Order: sequence, then structure tokens, then C-alpha cells
Amino acid sequence: MEAVLALVVGVLGGAGVWLVLRPRTFQVIMGLTLLSYAVNLFIFSMGSIFTDKPPLVKPGVPADLEHYTDPLPQSLVLTAVVIGFATTALFLVVLLAARGLNGTDHVDGTKEEQ
Repeated sequence: MEAVLALVVGVLGGAGVWLVLRPRTFQVIMGLTLLSYAVNLFIFSMGSIFTDKPPLVKPGVPADLEHYTDPLPQSLVLTAVVIGFATTALFLVVLLAARGLNGTDHVDGTKEEQ
């Protein structure tokens, strides 16, 4: 399970970096989204990959990660998803306004030849 998760984080991160380096605005937005997914999965995996384990301490059970899952990475990922959505929406609006001013969606402002 850990190897598959590491592979998925690596592929998402690599694809995100490749898309961020592209000259088109939609590809940059998709690259940033993939990078945020990779970081969120990485943070989420740090909290321990267990199913059916509660995040809250119960009386009589030792308070360690063997019996519980860490709730902090879960809350960080939830917050990152909300902030990422707002940032993506703002980034999209700014880039669409720039496209309206420049007449192109290339980052460097050059027109694509047809």
C-alpha cells in the first residue's frame, strides 16, 4: 500500500511540475491542481494509513498511533482543499482577465500561429 501511494504521489507531482512549465494557462492551472493533490496525499499519508481506527482517544486504550489515527493531517488536508479551491478560482479569474487584455492565453503573451 505504501509503495502504491508513493508512486501515485510521485506521478502526480511529476505531472504537475510538467504542466506548470507549459505556456498555456489551462495547463498551468491543471498543473497546480495536480501538485496540490500530490501534496495533500503526502500529508494525508503521514497521519498513518489505517482504516477503522478512531481519531479520538478512548478511556482505557493507550494513546498511540497503533490504536488511533492522527487527526491533524486530516484537518490540514481538509483546510488545504478549501484554500486550494479558492486559490484556483482566483487564479482562473485573473488569467481570464489577462487573456481578455492580451487576446491570448499564453503566459508570455505571444500569439500562437494557426
